[in-house]
Amino acid sequence: MELPENIQNGTHLPIMEAFYSIQGEGCHVGRPAYFIRLAGCDVGCVWCDVKESWNREDHTVYPVEDIVDGLRESGANFCVITGGEPAMYDLAELTLAIKDLGIYIAIETSGAYPIKGVFDWVCLSPKKFKAPIQSVIEVAKELKVIVFNTHDFKWGEDYASQVLADCQLYFQPEWERSEEMSVYILDYIKEHPKWKISIQTHKFLGVD
Repeated sequence: MELPENIQNGTHLPIMEAFYSIQGEGCHVGRPAYFIRLAGCDVGCVWCDVKESWNREDHTVYPVEDIVDGLRESGANFCVITGGEPAMYDLAELTLAIKDLGIYIAIETSGAYPIKGVFDWVCLSPKKFKAPIQSVIEVAKELKVIVFNTHDFKWGEDYASQVLADCQLYFQPEWERSEEMSVYILDYIKEHPKWKISIQTHKFLGVD
């Protein structure tokens, strides 16, 4: 389905939720962050923990000015744009407005779409259901591979061989299997110390 013109040009975006919390996983874990979760995703991970974000039409479309006002009022100095799949949209207008506030911006993406916008940090979390494109692999500063079974280690290594040499590498257990898969991840990273383990600490803390 073709996007409405105001979404296509990036002046308005569908928002599932926006909130101030902490980054619970990956390289910036523990850092206070304002999250902008865009609605809409066609990657379709079976274990996704925010399936309610998939259908864009279920969520309200807001002008960029209103989205940025919420961020400004939070007092945050770090913004994470996530989804859904945020790179489905042209984020140039949103990110330029955020940069005007002097705020550090990260995007969390499957890499399935070209990134349009200005970002300080690109976290690539590739999915088997829709492969990342080369232009995103080449700019990723963080590679976060979700581990559902032990076959995912080799799959993750395939992407580790393609990202920049200084890209931060993480294996993260799928939440529903975190206790079981964390044991395998710990064993693996001890033998392959270029990798680190990422745990969804916000879920242990009971925060969004």
